[in-house]
Amino acid sequence: MATGPRSPSPSPVDEKLGTERSQHLEHQQPSDSEVEDGNGTARHAHASSSNNVIDGDEALRVLGHDATKPIDVSPEEDARVLRKIDLWLMPVILMVYFLQQLDKSSLSYTSVFGIVEDTNLVGRQYSWLSSIVYLAQMVWQPASSYMLVKLPVAKYLSVHVFMWGVVVASTSAAKDFRGLMAARFFLGIFEATVAPCFILVTQMWWRRREQTMRLSMWMAMNGGTGMIGSLLSWGLGHIGGSLRPWQTIFLFIGLLTLVLSPIVFFVLPDSPATAKFLTRDEKIIAIERLRANNQGTETKIWKWDQVMDTLMDPKTYLWFMLLFACAVPSGGIGAFGPLIIQGFGFNQFHTILFNIPFSFLQVVVTLTSAYISQRLKLKYPVILFLALPPIAGASALFVLDRGQELRGQLLACYYVLSFFTAIQPMLYTWSSQNTAGHTKKQVTTAIVFVAQCAGNVVGPLMYRTEDRPYYTNGLLSSIVCWVTIVVLTMQVFLSLPPCSHTHRPCSITAVYLRYLNSRHAATRQRLGKAAVVIDTSLDARVGGEAAGEKAANENAFRDLTDVKNEDFIYVL
Repeated sequence: MATGPRSPSPSPVDEKLGTERSQHLEHQQPSDSEVEDGNGTARHAHASSSNNVIDGDEALRVLGHDATKPIDVSPEEDARVLRKIDLWLMPVILMVYFLQQLDKSSLSYTSVFGIVEDTNLVGRQYSWLSSIVYLAQMVWQPASSYMLVKLPVAKYLSVHVFMWGVVVASTSAAKDFRGLMAARFFLGIFEATVAPCFILVTQMWWRRREQTMRLSMWMAMNGGTGMIGSLLSWGLGHIGGSLRPWQTIFLFIGLLTLVLSPIVFFVLPDSPATAKFLTRDEKIIAIERLRANNQGTETKIWKWDQVMDTLMDPKTYLWFMLLFACAVPSGGIGAFGPLIIQGFGFNQFHTILFNIPFSFLQVVVTLTSAYISQRLKLKYPVILFLALPPIAGASALFVLDRGQELRGQLLACYYVLSFFTAIQPMLYTWSSQNTAGHTKKQVTTAIVFVAQCAGNVVGPLMYRTEDRPYYTNGLLSSIVCWVTIVVLTMQVFLSLPPCSHTHRPCSITAVYLRYLNSRHAATRQRLGKAAVVIDTSLDARVGGEAAGEKAANENAFRDLTDVKNEDFIYVL
């Protein structure tokens, strides 16, 4: 495989920019006053406390001691480095997330090829095969988040990708409920690190205005998996031989993951500071373009004060409630989707094929909502809108009969449910863009994924195979959860100067974020800074509401939490 895009020959830069970069590059070389800690992090004995690498960000190793001073990056250079980052990272991220969803979703494909009957599953046993994956992830998430701070991100991820490939391939040998449960438990363990890892990678490589679309792209692979996985299962289901169709599906998907897993180890970099595909000059640009995020890149120091900051932060629990309410329907419909379609009166092969439009709509809705959110520079109204169509679709499925003459209407109602799949990436970006401090980012992500895992454990248990074809309990639980999301994102009116001079609608969650912005503005004013500043991480709008000074963001790489950094601006 190619090692990546070749670096273009250096182009001339203006004299001022060249001088600034030369000063930063001089600080990259270790001096006699530096020592190495156990993690290989340069410790500058003479650095000021505000820029000390021990307490600060890994970016200081590239930017040097004088990292509080921004350097100018031309739009052309910014675009060139962004393009290089996208070309190098995104294919690997999309591939891994596709494989994870394909491996995780393999159970739903096998459900229409006789796995329930062949392994003598009864009652809620099939539901537990889906729930146990998320229960394992929930158990492993705290330890995994700690290791994502202490260990190289890409290398840690590559081991997990290889191991879950082994687990999925081995699932084909399971004969009963106990064997399937064991395999699915270890699948959850090894997949637990994927989404938290990619949220961390997204935070450390892209500006906040770029994060929504990148995160939504890899989350949209859920739909890509649904389309390709459905076609793949349809083809594998026609293969004869000594293996049952569901065994063939597990074996093929597991071996595919095993073959592709080395790509993660050899291609995905651990951080911008260590990326081999970037030149030294490009590393400075890659890190400098993140300054306005005020989120830093990474540090290998676990900070317990940031853990306490996370636990004392009210918005942590808002993210928890929103993600749990989102995950319950996701877990239930994700596991029982094909069975719901089969309940409309279709055979196993038609069921698989009719699941493809749902997955296609999932991709379209996820990317469209990301684009709209990016243009609005707001999350809460998009999330509110996305919760409404599923409520209508599930309500219709709840009351409609399952007669053959209604199959068209039933399919349409089921496809409307696809809007809910875009809520999860919106919530991921909303929480990640409003969190700073490397340890706090990881702890917040862990809590968010504990909520997601808990919801995905509960979700399938709301559906039972004996409730077919109506699944009234499962549909009712999904409706309740989507209504909860609406309540948490419904609009109220509030004005919090100096951030706003007019009354504007905000969600319940956004009210708290606007309060935090107002508090930071007051702190900046007390410190002699501009109270109203332009948030360039979300792209500045000219005139009107974007009026204000451009923030210096001198605290960007001090590894401060969002609460303690007065320059941090929260995203509504």
